[in-house]
Amino acid sequence: MIVKKIYLDENKKDVCLDAYLADSVPDYDYKRKAILVIPGGGYSRVCSDREGEPIAMAFIPYGYQAFVLHYSVGRKEVFPSQLIEASLAMKHIRDNAEEYNIDPDSVFAVGFSAGGHLTASLGTLWHLKEIYDAIDMPYGYNKPTGIMPIYPVISADAGFGHLPSFYNLFGTDTPTQEQLDAASLEKHVDERTSPAFLMHTSEDEIVPVENSLVFAKAMAKAGLKFELHIYPEGQHGIALSNPITSINVEGFQDKSVAKWVSAAAEWAERIVAENK
Repeated sequence: MIVKKIYLDENKKDVCLDAYLADSVPDYDYKRKAILVIPGGGYSRVCSDREGEPIAMAFIPYGYQAFVLHYSVGRKEVFPSQLIEASLAMKHIRDNAEEYNIDPDSVFAVGFSAGGHLTASLGTLWHLKEIYDAIDMPYGYNKPTGIMPIYPVISADAGFGHLPSFYNLFGTDTPTQEQLDAASLEKHVDERTSPAFLMHTSEDEIVPVENSLVFAKAMAKAGLKFELHIYPEGQHGIALSNPITSINVEGFQDKSVAKWVSAAAEWAERIVAENK
């Protein structure tokens, strides 16, 4: 395996990818899928210790090359800068598909909490003009084959939205309604949105399950493919739901929730097969 760091913007040393590249088997023509892993952290930090490398390593046995994104947080940049950074990551992966032994038509994204918001943004808002003003690439080059928002922040609805994430995203505790609407992703689902696999727990008290539900409802209304898993137990930030990411915290391990990785991998295989 090769592990390396890739800088995406020469002006932003904290915006980079940690690449986890499985070795190719000589004389065996097998192209791997790719997965862009986007850790959470409320747009205040990047929780790569629990929602980065462990996630990357969990997907490699399912035939992926994995890339963990470190993106702008802590109010250093405002939306849509983070979406542009994620798009740069997608461009890098597809630009180097041959070197990385990747099928460029099978590039997925998985994200957690605020990273789930960025993942869903990539699948929903990949076509924004601001992205193509910033990046020279073909239209749709940054669109994921499918997205996996895991206990994601989706909506700025005052009833269940995780507003601190949006405050950090816009660099202010008083964002305008126009700004909040622009980043409330359930309002932007349409025929251009990537297929989605969603996972949440019903007892999540930090980012309520309504976030996944409103996104799934928007997907259904648009007639799009999605898969939704709601588990009855598990705290916010449950990650792999096993000893690797539990850090001895009660509510961070559940054998049922731990099955989401294999379920997501199976879903992605179906998406790939349908695209052929």
